Amino acid sequence: MALTGGRNVARLAKDAVRLRAELAVTAHEDCLEDLRAALGNSGVEAAAGPAALAEAAARPADWIMSAIVGAAGLPPGLAAIGQGTCLALANKETLVAAGPLVMRQAGAHGTSILPVDSEHSAVFQALAGEDSATVERVVLTASGGAFRDWPVETLRSATVEQAATHPNWDMGQRITIDSASMFNKALEVIEAREFFGLDPERIEVLIHPESIIHAIVGHVDGGMMAHLGAPDMRHAIGYALNWPARAHLPVERLDLARLGQLTFRAPDPDRYPALVLAERVMQRGGLAGAAFNAAKERALDAFIAGRIGFTEMATVVARVLDRLDPEMGREGEVFDLDNVLQMDHLARREADRVMSQGQQQAG
Repeated sequence: MALTGGRNVARLAKDAVRLRAELAVTAHEDCLEDLRAALGNSGVEAAAGPAALAEAAARPADWIMSAIVGAAGLPPGLAAIGQGTCLALANKETLVAAGPLVMRQAGAHGTSILPVDSEHSAVFQALAGEDSATVERVVLTASGGAFRDWPVETLRSATVEQAATHPNWDMGQRITIDSASMFNKALEVIEAREFFGLDPERIEVLIHPESIIHAIVGHVDGGMMAHLGAPDMRHAIGYALNWPARAHLPVERLDLARLGQLTFRAPDPDRYPALVLAERVMQRGGLAGAAFNAAKERALDAFIAGRIGFTEMATVVARVLDRLDPEMGREGEVFDLDNVLQMDHLARREADRVMSQGQQQAG
Protein backbone atom coordinates (compact mmCIF):
# COMPACT_ATOMS: atom_id res chain seq x y z
CA MET A 1 0.00 0.00 0.00
CA ALA A 2 1.14 3.55 -0.83
CA LEU A 3 -0.14 6.82 0.61
CA THR A 4 0.60 10.26 -0.84
CA GLY A 5 0.12 13.82 0.34
CA GLY A 6 1.36 17.40 0.26
CA ARG A 7 3.22 19.53 2.78
CA ASN A 8 1.48 18.25 5.90
CA VAL A 9 4.12 15.54 6.33
CA ALA A 10 3.31 14.99 10.00
CA ARG A 11 -0.25 13.94 9.08
CA LEU A 12 1.00 11.95 6.10
CA ALA A 13 3.47 10.03 8.26
CA LYS A 14 0.90 9.42 10.98
CA ASP A 15 -1.65 8.04 8.53
CA ALA A 16 0.95 5.96 6.70
CA VAL A 17 1.96 4.27 9.96
CA ARG A 18 -1.66 3.83 11.08
CA LEU A 19 -2.65 2.26 7.76
CA ARG A 20 0.53 0.16 7.62
CA ALA A 21 1.57 1.57 4.25
CA GLU A 22 4.73 0.39 2.57
CA LEU A 23 5.41 3.78 0.97
CA ALA A 24 4.62 7.41 1.86
CA VAL A 25 5.13 10.09 -0.80
CA THR A 26 5.01 13.87 -0.51
CA ALA A 27 4.44 15.81 -3.72
CA HIS A 28 7.10 18.33 -2.69
CA GLU A 29 10.75 17.29 -2.96
CA ASP A 30 11.82 19.86 -0.37
CA CYS A 31 9.67 18.03 2.22
CA LEU A 32 11.42 14.66 1.83
CA GLU A 33 13.75 14.95 4.82
CA ASP A 34 10.92 16.14 7.06
CA LEU A 35 8.84 13.15 5.95
CA ARG A 36 11.68 10.75 6.68
CA ALA A 37 12.09 12.28 10.12
CA ALA A 38 8.37 12.02 10.81
CA LEU A 39 8.32 8.36 9.78
CA GLY A 40 11.28 7.62 12.04
CA ASN A 41 11.90 3.89 12.48
CA SER A 42 8.40 2.89 11.34
CA GLY A 43 9.75 0.92 8.38
CA VAL A 44 7.66 2.95 5.93
CA GLU A 45 9.64 3.99 2.85
CA ALA A 46 9.65 7.73 2.02
CA ALA A 47 9.79 9.41 -1.39
CA ALA A 48 9.01 12.80 -2.90
CA GLY A 49 8.21 14.58 -6.14
CA PRO A 50 6.04 14.06 -9.24
CA ALA A 51 7.95 10.96 -10.41
CA ALA A 52 7.50 9.35 -7.00
CA LEU A 53 3.77 10.07 -7.12
CA ALA A 54 3.49 8.31 -10.47
CA GLU A 55 5.58 5.38 -9.21
CA ALA A 56 3.31 5.04 -6.18
CA ALA A 57 0.23 5.05 -8.41
CA ALA A 58 1.75 2.33 -10.58
CA ARG A 59 2.24 -0.08 -7.67
CA PRO A 60 -0.10 -3.11 -7.61
CA ALA A 61 -3.28 -2.38 -5.67
CA ASP A 62 -6.90 -3.54 -5.51
CA TRP A 63 -8.28 0.00 -5.29
CA ILE A 64 -6.71 3.41 -5.91
CA MET A 65 -8.11 6.84 -5.17
CA SER A 66 -6.84 9.88 -7.06
CA ALA A 67 -7.50 13.09 -5.12
CA ILE A 68 -4.50 15.21 -6.12
CA VAL A 69 -5.66 18.76 -6.80
CA GLY A 70 -5.36 20.15 -10.31
CA ALA A 71 -3.65 18.94 -13.48
CA ALA A 72 -0.87 17.46 -11.32
CA GLY A 73 -3.18 14.50 -10.76
CA LEU A 74 -3.20 13.48 -14.44
CA PRO A 75 0.15 11.59 -14.74
CA PRO A 76 -0.40 9.55 -11.53
CA GLY A 77 -3.97 8.86 -12.60
CA LEU A 78 -2.83 7.49 -15.94
CA ALA A 79 -0.19 5.40 -14.14
CA ALA A 80 -2.93 3.90 -11.95
CA ILE A 81 -5.15 3.20 -14.96
CA GLY A 82 -2.29 1.24 -16.52
CA GLN A 83 -2.63 -1.38 -13.79
CA GLY A 84 -6.08 -2.45 -14.95
CA THR A 85 -7.50 -2.08 -11.45
CA CYS A 86 -10.21 0.16 -9.94
CA LEU A 87 -9.56 3.92 -9.90
CA ALA A 88 -11.78 6.10 -7.70
CA LEU A 89 -11.46 9.54 -9.30
CA ALA A 90 -11.83 12.62 -7.11
CA ASN A 91 -9.59 14.68 -9.39
CA LYS A 92 -11.96 16.25 -11.89
CA GLU A 93 -9.12 17.94 -13.79
CA THR A 94 -7.97 14.53 -15.07
CA LEU A 95 -11.05 14.19 -17.26
CA VAL A 96 -11.33 17.90 -18.05
CA ALA A 97 -7.79 18.09 -19.43
CA ALA A 98 -7.56 14.65 -21.01
CA GLY A 99 -10.96 12.96 -21.01
CA PRO A 100 -10.67 11.05 -24.32
CA LEU A 101 -7.14 9.90 -23.46
CA VAL A 102 -8.15 8.75 -19.97
CA MET A 103 -11.25 6.87 -21.09
CA ARG A 104 -9.36 5.29 -23.99
CA GLN A 105 -6.62 4.07 -21.64
CA ALA A 106 -9.19 2.77 -19.16
CA GLY A 107 -10.86 0.74 -21.89
CA ALA A 108 -7.53 -0.61 -23.15
CA HIS A 109 -6.47 -1.78 -19.67
CA GLY A 110 -9.89 -2.91 -18.42
CA THR A 111 -9.81 -0.33 -15.61
CA SER A 112 -13.01 0.61 -13.81
CA ILE A 113 -13.19 4.35 -13.10
CA LEU A 114 -15.55 5.34 -10.30
CA PRO A 115 -16.56 9.00 -9.83
CA VAL A 116 -16.01 10.47 -6.38
CA ASP A 117 -17.29 13.99 -7.01
CA SER A 118 -20.66 14.05 -5.24
CA GLU A 119 -22.51 15.09 -8.41
CA HIS A 120 -20.94 12.46 -10.65
CA SER A 121 -21.31 9.78 -8.01
CA ALA A 122 -24.99 10.75 -7.86
CA VAL A 123 -25.38 10.39 -11.63
CA PHE A 124 -23.48 7.08 -11.56
CA GLN A 125 -25.82 5.74 -8.87
CA ALA A 126 -28.96 7.03 -10.58
CA LEU A 127 -27.91 5.23 -13.77
CA ALA A 128 -27.40 1.88 -12.06
CA GLY A 129 -29.47 -0.70 -13.92
CA GLU A 130 -30.62 1.84 -16.51
CA ASP A 131 -30.07 1.83 -20.25
CA SER A 132 -27.87 4.84 -20.98
CA ALA A 133 -29.61 5.19 -24.35
CA THR A 134 -32.77 6.32 -22.51
CA VAL A 135 -31.04 9.27 -20.82
CA GLU A 136 -32.48 12.52 -22.11
CA ARG A 137 -30.63 14.92 -19.81
CA VAL A 138 -28.48 15.13 -16.70
CA VAL A 139 -28.86 17.95 -14.20
CA LEU A 140 -25.92 18.79 -11.95
CA THR A 141 -26.86 20.88 -8.94
CA ALA A 142 -24.77 23.67 -7.46
CA SER A 143 -25.06 25.48 -4.16
CA GLY A 144 -24.22 28.78 -5.84
CA GLY A 145 -21.26 29.35 -3.55
CA ALA A 146 -20.52 32.22 -1.24
CA PHE A 147 -21.86 34.92 -3.58
CA ARG A 148 -25.08 33.35 -4.83
CA ASP A 149 -27.19 36.18 -3.32
CA TRP A 150 -24.78 39.09 -3.84
CA PRO A 151 -25.75 41.79 -6.35
CA VAL A 152 -23.75 41.05 -9.52
CA GLU A 153 -22.27 44.55 -9.56
CA THR A 154 -20.59 43.94 -6.19
CA LEU A 155 -18.71 40.78 -7.19
CA ARG A 156 -15.79 42.77 -8.54
CA SER A 157 -14.84 43.78 -4.99
CA ALA A 158 -15.13 40.28 -3.44
CA THR A 159 -12.14 39.31 -1.32
CA VAL A 160 -10.30 36.00 -1.04
CA GLU A 161 -11.57 35.55 2.51
CA GLN A 162 -15.18 36.07 1.43
CA ALA A 163 -14.86 33.72 -1.54
CA ALA A 164 -13.27 31.01 0.62
CA THR A 165 -16.30 30.69 2.90
CA HIS A 166 -18.79 28.09 1.67
CA PRO A 167 -22.40 28.08 2.93
CA ASN A 168 -22.79 24.27 2.91
CA TRP A 169 -19.58 22.30 2.33
CA ASP A 170 -16.37 22.16 4.37
CA MET A 171 -13.69 22.21 1.67
CA GLY A 172 -10.22 23.61 1.04
CA GLN A 173 -9.54 27.20 0.00
CA ARG A 174 -9.06 26.63 -3.72
CA ILE A 175 -12.12 24.48 -4.34
CA THR A 176 -14.28 26.79 -2.20
CA ILE A 177 -13.24 29.81 -4.28
CA ASP A 178 -13.89 27.77 -7.42
CA SER A 179 -17.37 27.11 -6.05
CA ALA A 180 -17.98 30.83 -5.55
CA SER A 181 -16.95 31.58 -9.14
CA MET A 182 -18.68 28.41 -10.40
CA PHE A 183 -15.46 27.33 -12.09
CA ASN A 184 -15.77 24.16 -10.04
CA LYS A 185 -19.16 23.45 -11.60
CA ALA A 186 -17.81 24.33 -15.04
CA LEU A 187 -15.15 21.66 -14.57
CA GLU A 188 -17.82 19.21 -13.44
CA VAL A 189 -19.94 19.87 -16.53
CA ILE A 190 -16.98 19.03 -18.77
CA GLU A 191 -16.16 16.02 -16.59
CA ALA A 192 -19.75 14.74 -16.92
CA ARG A 193 -19.51 14.97 -20.68
CA GLU A 194 -16.32 12.92 -20.73
CA PHE A 195 -17.28 10.38 -18.08
CA PHE A 196 -20.81 9.61 -19.25
CA GLY A 197 -20.38 10.32 -22.97
CA LEU A 198 -23.10 12.97 -23.00
CA ASP A 199 -23.69 15.60 -25.65
CA PRO A 200 -23.10 19.08 -24.20
CA GLU A 201 -26.70 20.15 -24.75
CA ARG A 202 -27.92 17.32 -22.50
CA ILE A 203 -26.02 18.59 -19.44
CA GLU A 204 -27.71 21.22 -17.30
CA VAL A 205 -26.80 23.11 -14.14
CA LEU A 206 -29.34 24.10 -11.50
CA ILE A 207 -28.75 26.27 -8.44
CA HIS A 208 -29.94 24.34 -5.39
CA PRO A 209 -28.94 26.23 -2.22
CA GLU A 210 -29.68 23.38 0.19
CA SER A 211 -27.22 20.95 -1.49
CA ILE A 212 -29.47 17.99 -0.76
CA ILE A 213 -30.12 16.83 -4.33
CA HIS A 214 -26.71 16.25 -5.92
CA ALA A 215 -27.82 15.33 -9.44
CA ILE A 216 -30.88 14.37 -11.45
CA VAL A 217 -31.09 12.03 -14.44
CA GLY A 218 -34.00 12.61 -16.83
CA HIS A 219 -35.19 9.84 -19.17
CA VAL A 220 -36.99 9.85 -22.50
CA ASP A 221 -40.29 8.91 -20.85
CA GLY A 222 -40.25 12.11 -18.79
CA GLY A 223 -39.28 10.38 -15.56
CA MET A 224 -36.48 11.84 -13.45
CA MET A 225 -34.28 10.04 -10.93
CA ALA A 226 -32.79 12.29 -8.24
CA HIS A 227 -30.03 11.37 -5.81
CA LEU A 228 -30.48 12.93 -2.37
CA GLY A 229 -28.13 13.00 0.58
CA ALA A 230 -26.59 15.23 3.21
CA PRO A 231 -23.70 17.41 1.94
CA ASP A 232 -21.02 15.00 3.15
CA MET A 233 -18.23 13.65 0.94
CA ARG A 234 -18.04 10.48 3.01
CA HIS A 235 -21.02 9.16 1.07
CA ALA A 236 -19.42 9.42 -2.39
CA ILE A 237 -16.07 8.14 -1.07
CA GLY A 238 -17.73 5.28 0.81
CA TYR A 239 -19.82 4.31 -2.20
CA ALA A 240 -16.72 4.13 -4.41
CA LEU A 241 -14.80 2.22 -1.73
CA ASN A 242 -17.50 -0.47 -1.42
CA TRP A 243 -18.77 -0.59 -5.02
CA PRO A 244 -20.52 -2.61 -6.41
CA ALA A 245 -21.94 -3.31 -2.95
CA ARG A 246 -23.29 -0.79 -0.46
CA ALA A 247 -22.11 -0.61 3.14
CA HIS A 248 -23.26 1.19 6.26
CA LEU A 249 -21.76 4.67 6.35
CA PRO A 250 -21.62 7.11 9.29
CA VAL A 251 -23.40 9.94 7.49
CA GLU A 252 -26.46 11.97 8.42
CA ARG A 253 -29.85 10.49 7.51
CA LEU A 254 -32.15 13.07 5.94
CA ASP A 255 -35.28 14.20 7.74
CA LEU A 256 -37.34 15.52 4.84
CA ALA A 257 -40.14 16.76 7.08
CA ARG A 258 -37.64 18.88 9.00
CA LEU A 259 -36.13 20.19 5.76
CA GLY A 260 -39.59 21.27 4.69
CA GLN A 261 -38.70 22.37 1.17
CA LEU A 262 -36.01 22.27 -1.47
CA THR A 263 -35.48 25.25 -3.74
CA PHE A 264 -34.03 25.67 -7.22
CA ARG A 265 -33.21 28.41 -9.70
CA ALA A 266 -31.45 28.73 -13.03
CA PRO A 267 -27.87 30.04 -12.94
CA ASP A 268 -27.36 33.61 -14.08
CA PRO A 269 -24.71 33.67 -16.86
CA ASP A 270 -23.70 37.21 -15.86
CA ARG A 271 -22.97 36.02 -12.33
CA TYR A 272 -21.32 32.76 -13.44
CA PRO A 273 -19.48 33.29 -16.77
CA ALA A 274 -17.46 30.13 -16.07
CA LEU A 275 -20.47 28.06 -17.12
CA VAL A 276 -20.58 29.84 -20.47
CA LEU A 277 -16.88 29.10 -20.92
CA ALA A 278 -17.48 25.41 -20.14
CA GLU A 279 -20.06 25.23 -22.93
CA ARG A 280 -17.54 26.83 -25.27
CA VAL A 281 -14.87 24.30 -24.28
CA MET A 282 -17.17 21.34 -24.90
CA GLN A 283 -18.21 22.65 -28.29
CA ARG A 284 -14.59 23.37 -29.26
CA GLY A 285 -13.18 19.99 -28.27
CA GLY A 286 -9.58 19.07 -28.96
CA LEU A 287 -7.25 20.33 -26.24
CA ALA A 288 -9.60 23.11 -25.13
CA GLY A 289 -10.21 21.37 -21.80
CA ALA A 290 -6.51 21.28 -21.00
CA ALA A 291 -6.17 24.99 -21.84
CA PHE A 292 -9.28 25.87 -19.84
CA ASN A 293 -8.13 24.06 -16.72
CA ALA A 294 -4.57 25.40 -16.83
CA ALA A 295 -5.68 28.98 -17.38
CA LYS A 296 -8.21 28.64 -14.55
CA GLU A 297 -5.52 27.38 -12.17
CA ARG A 298 -3.20 30.30 -12.96
CA ALA A 299 -6.03 32.84 -12.66
CA LEU A 300 -6.99 31.34 -9.29
CA ASP A 301 -3.37 31.57 -8.13
CA ALA A 302 -3.36 35.25 -9.08
CA PHE A 303 -6.65 35.99 -7.31
CA ILE A 304 -5.43 34.32 -4.11
CA ALA A 305 -2.20 36.32 -4.34
CA GLY A 306 -4.17 39.56 -4.75
CA ARG A 307 -2.92 40.28 -8.28
CA ILE A 308 -6.34 40.21 -9.97
CA GLY A 309 -9.92 40.66 -8.86
CA PHE A 310 -12.58 37.97 -8.44
CA THR A 311 -14.39 38.68 -11.70
CA GLU A 312 -11.16 38.97 -13.67
CA MET A 313 -10.54 35.22 -13.41
CA ALA A 314 -13.14 34.44 -16.08
CA THR A 315 -11.78 37.22 -18.29
CA VAL A 316 -8.28 35.75 -18.13
CA VAL A 317 -9.52 32.27 -19.04
CA ALA A 318 -11.60 33.56 -21.95
CA ARG A 319 -8.64 35.44 -23.41
CA VAL A 320 -6.38 32.41 -23.12
CA LEU A 321 -8.95 30.31 -24.99
CA ASP A 322 -9.10 32.98 -27.70
CA ARG A 323 -5.34 33.18 -28.13
CA LEU A 324 -4.62 29.43 -28.07
CA ASP A 325 -7.54 28.29 -30.22
CA PRO A 326 -5.31 27.56 -33.26
CA GLU A 327 -3.15 25.25 -31.10
CA MET A 328 -6.01 23.13 -29.76
CA GLY A 329 -6.30 20.61 -32.57
CA ARG A 330 -9.51 19.09 -33.87
CA GLU A 331 -12.43 17.35 -32.22
CA GLY A 332 -11.86 13.59 -32.29
CA GLU A 333 -8.12 13.91 -32.84
CA VAL A 334 -6.05 11.40 -30.83
CA PHE A 335 -3.90 13.11 -28.21
CA ASP A 336 -1.29 11.63 -25.89
CA LEU A 337 -0.06 12.80 -22.50
CA ASP A 338 2.72 14.89 -24.06
CA ASN A 339 0.16 16.85 -26.12
CA VAL A 340 -1.96 17.52 -23.06
CA LEU A 341 0.97 18.59 -20.89
CA GLN A 342 2.28 20.85 -23.67
CA MET A 343 -1.09 22.60 -23.90
CA ASP A 344 -1.17 22.87 -20.12
CA HIS A 345 2.22 24.59 -20.23
CA LEU A 346 1.21 26.93 -23.07
CA ALA A 347 -2.01 27.94 -21.33
CA ARG A 348 -0.27 28.72 -18.04
CA ARG A 349 2.30 30.83 -19.85
CA GLU A 350 -0.40 32.62 -21.84
CA ALA A 351 -2.45 33.27 -18.71
CA ASP A 352 0.57 34.89 -17.08
CA ARG A 353 1.08 37.00 -20.20
CA VAL A 354 -2.58 38.08 -20.25
CA MET A 355 -2.44 39.12 -16.60
CA SER A 356 0.86 40.93 -17.03
CA GLN A 357 -0.51 42.90 -19.97
CA GLY A 358 -3.61 43.73 -17.97
CA GLN A 359 -1.53 45.11 -15.11
CA GLN A 360 0.56 47.19 -17.50
CA GLN A 361 -2.57 48.69 -19.05
CA ALA A 362 -4.03 49.39 -15.62
CA GLY A 363 -0.76 51.07 -14.57
